[in-house]
Amino acid sequence: MIRFQNISKIYNNKSVALEEINSVVKKNEFVSIVGKNGAGKSTLIKLLIGEEKPTKGRIFFGSHEVNKLKSEELPRFRRQIGIIFQDFRLLPTKTAYENIAFALEVDGKPQSEIKEFVPQILDMVGLSEHAFNFPNELSGGEKQRIAIARALIHRPLLLIADEPTGNLDPLNATEIIRLLLKINELGTTVILVTHNKDIVDSLHKRVITMDNGRIIRDEEKGKYSLA
Repeated sequence: MIRFQNISKIYNNKSVALEEINSVVKKNEFVSIVGKNGAGKSTLIKLLIGEEKPTKGRIFFGSHEVNKLKSEELPRFRRQIGIIFQDFRLLPTKTAYENIAFALEVDGKPQSEIKEFVPQILDMVGLSEHAFNFPNELSGGEKQRIAIARALIHRPLLLIADEPTGNLDPLNATEIIRLLLKINELGTTVILVTHNKDIVDSLHKRVITMDNGRIIRDEEKGKYSLA
């Protein structure tokens, strides 16, 4: 599904962010990417979604060669990828329902489709009863669930979770990871970028470890280890 082929990224002709990255992510995999700050994790994600282009190498996502996509082609391409962040990034003046619906409105979807799909996705993340609450009326875990629902509304092939539990207590963090596993079981490929050792070790899933812009370890049922 995803292939990084000889990827390097150099900033200002001297700062090496990524060096000779070769990796494949298969359809329906659940992959954790770990590493210290500055290891290259965020740069790798930016290249995958076409936010930046590699200095060298090629990136494939399904039938797309991402590094060759033109700027006008990127919005349609990115609908295949859902992204959630540590800081939720919800619109504070919109309800949970409206935050999710807005993603469809921007895409020009009719109200009939919005009224059908938004309640379905709210039910999937277990927040139907909070549909008309504003973000400031929700807990951190509930906000992240809404963010996940918004990321899933286009039914993406890939969900990227960038430090999704960073602002959550252990109980809510566990619930979010359970939801990501459920989403993965339903057929969506998941890439989890995290510093949370306990979560990574409990998953028993594939772990890619990065350091100084390189992949130093790739284990099928890995643990969080930076050594």
